[in-house]
Parts: sequence; structure tokens; C-alpha cells
Amino acid sequence: MPASLSDRPEGAPSSVLRDLPVLLVAVVWGSSFLAVQRVAEPGTVVAMLVLRFGLVLPLLGVVAWRALRRLSRAEWLGGAALGLVLSGIFLLETYGAVHTSATNAGLIISLAMVLTPLGESALGRTAPPRAFLAAAGLAVLGVALLTGDGGLRPPSLGDLLVLGAALVRTAYVLTMARTRAVRDADMLAVTWVQLAVATGVFAVVALLVGPAPWTVARSYGTGQWAWLLHLSLFCTLFAFFVQMWAVRATSPSRVSLLLGTEPLWAAVFGITVAGNRMGPLALLGGALVLVATEWGRRTAPAPRPAGGEAEPNAVGASPEPARV
Repeated sequence: MPASLSDRPEGAPSSVLRDLPVLLVAVVWGSSFLAVQRVAEPGTVVAMLVLRFGLVLPLLGVVAWRALRRLSRAEWLGGAALGLVLSGIFLLETYGAVHTSATNAGLIISLAMVLTPLGESALGRTAPPRAFLAAAGLAVLGVALLTGDGGLRPPSLGDLLVLGAALVRTAYVLTMARTRAVRDADMLAVTWVQLAVATGVFAVVALLVGPAPWTVARSYGTGQWAWLLHLSLFCTLFAFFVQMWAVRATSPSRVSLLLGTEPLWAAVFGITVAGNRMGPLALLGGALVLVATEWGRRTAPAPRPAGGEAEPNAVGASPEPARV
């Protein structure tokens, strides 16, 4: 009898083929900060967000149509509430990305991987392992060196906005894990509801801030449209479906490990493509962030819900809810 997939050695071609799409998601997420800088300026951030998700919603909606019809009223409301929080994350993260370097943005947002288990421990009133606290402290030191460019310069506005996005993302992940209305709902349908609400928020804000989305769309050249499609089709649509497939095709811990390489790719794109220049101490800070976030992922405490039993799909035990 042929060996099952789970019995094959880790280096087998089938394992590599399962890992490759997930690794590609980490790569395209790492490139997203550079892409944002190519298609948005401080005055066009909101219009760009309308265009980015306006392109995705119809495509995702076609696939999610049947699942959307099965959602209960509570699931619609729960998804809508999470969508409001998601809109805040994207606004902070995108405004931050256009006010700082792509390298800084990618490394700072990765702090959510350390902040989330800290929040989980605080909510559960349990002390995290000492190794995890050491990793968190190392991450803070790394960010201080990175954003100070190796000196005593205070963080830039962009750095602070991305840090705010990391904090709100932490709250989002913790809230999503505890929102009973969406816990057992179809992930595809709930994601569509969240994106629809977030896009609605962007559309309303666009009426008050900056040029209209269609004006920005007309101003884009071929290169900017290519970057915008990259954000919509690869960083959002492709990434979402790979996450849905991967949690069934491989282990959650393996998916989490591969997606955790995102900040590394952000640094690679920022330095090699965007030409970000970093001093020796800033480079050390970036390296410390990478080491600390991975160390924190490996030593993070496994969360428990209110009932006390381990929750298989909880944050920290598996990849965070699908990111878009």
C-alpha cells in the first residue's frame, strides 16, 4: 500500500509542492508595502484602498454567494463589526507605509505576532513563559534601533502609524477568536462581509478626504495599475484562497512558520528594490526584530478559551484568521 501524505518524509516533493504556495503568500505580503508606495501618496491613500478592494469584492462575491446566503443575522452583524476594525487596520497600515520605508513597515507590523500572545495572556490572566517575554523584549529593542536608525532619533510618523496598525491588528485577532457570532461561520462569507464593510468605510471617507477614486484611477499609468492589480489579485485574493487551502493540506504550525517569513521578504524588497538605506545599528535592529518574532512564535503560550479547554483554531495555536 502506498504511503499516505502524512507518512512521507518532510523533504519529499509533495511536501515542497504544498509549502510553495504558502511561501509565495509570504513573499507577496512582503512586497505589499513596496506596492503601496508605488500606487499611493499621502493624499490618495483612501482612494487607492477603495480601488484595491473594489476590484476584489465582485470576484470574491461570486465564489462566496452561496455561503453568504446561509449566514445568519448574527453572523452578518459580527462580520460587519470586524469589518469596521479591519478598515482601521488598513488605514493605519497604509498611511504608515507611505510615510516610512517599506523595510520599516514590514518589520514593525510583524510585532503583531508577539503582541497577540501577550494580549492573550493578559486576557486569560496567565503569565507567559519567560522565553516569550525575553523574545518580546528583544523585539522592542530591535524596533527602537530600527526606527531610530541606530541613533536617538524618535520614530517617524509612519513608524508610529504602522505600530498602531500592529496594535489594532492584535485587538482584531483576539476579538475575532472570541466573537461567537463568526466563530463557526463560513470563513469565505465572513471575509467578504468584512471587506465589504471596510470598503464602504473607505468610500465614505474618500468623499471627505483627497481625490475621488475614479479620478485617481484615471491618473494611473500602466506601472501603477500593475502594482494595484498585484495588491488586489495576489496580496488579497490569491493569499486568501491559499490560506484556506493550506490549513487543510498541511499542518497549521507549518503554515504559521512559512507565513512568518513575511517580514524577511519585506526587508528584502525594501532594500533591494526600494533602495532603503540602513545604518549598521538599524540593520542590527531589523535582524533583532526578525529573530525575536520567530522566537516569540515558537515560545508563545497556547491560548485557552473561557471554558478552559484548548481551542484548536485559537490564535497562537494556528495561523491567525485569514489576512487580506
